[in-house]
Amino acid sequence: MNLQHIDINARAASSSAVAAQQQRVLRNTYWLLALSMVPTVAGAWLGIATGLSSAMSPMVGLVVFLAGAFGFMFAIEKTKDSAAGVPVLLAFTFFMGLMLSRLVGTVLGLANGAGLVMTAFAGTGAIFLGMATLSTVIKRDLTSMGKWLFIGAVMLMVAGIANIFIQSSALMITLSVMAIGIFSAFILHDLKRVRDGLETNYITATLGVYLSLFNVFQSLLALLGITSGSDD
Repeated sequence: MNLQHIDINARAASSSAVAAQQQRVLRNTYWLLALSMVPTVAGAWLGIATGLSSAMSPMVGLVVFLAGAFGFMFAIEKTKDSAAGVPVLLAFTFFMGLMLSRLVGTVLGLANGAGLVMTAFAGTGAIFLGMATLSTVIKRDLTSMGKWLFIGAVMLMVAGIANIFIQSSALMITLSVMAIGIFSAFILHDLKRVRDGLETNYITATLGVYLSLFNVFQSLLALLGITSGSDD
């Protein structure tokens, strides 16, 4: 009987330790995610102020973006378990803000541009809160959803690159709507992985959620710019 009690107590202690670890990773992810917004905004402001991003042609901008993004993501993966992990991630978010400045600057050039940017920001925040809440409610394992979302993201990227040459507003609207759906689901998927203890590194978790938020905001802003922008 005593041995049975000891075993039950050991299991309870182990379960509590695991739950505490999951909460710690989730808390650190949220804090780092909030902190990452600062260099993102700084990068976007610098890009608009200097015109650096808009000075590049669409193709040059695409090459710089892909090279920089994948280079940073490789570096983050290599440093995620060291003290350099957080600074590298924040440097990446600054770079992403810089790359976002072309779109933000274009929308701000519209008569109602400031309102559209705020609407996109509010919409992104609402989606994040919705997905974060859902991640606490849904009990089933969503791991299998990840591969389908990844395939969808790759198809979006290929279609987006093609649209640089096609320049179709209708395709841009379609891709933006699809991106909002896919990356909103990615936020849910990634937060659920942290809650289930499947992702134990908060830097990796932050990177995944940040990229999804970035794409949701970018897609919302592009959609609003095309459908609700005013030159008057």
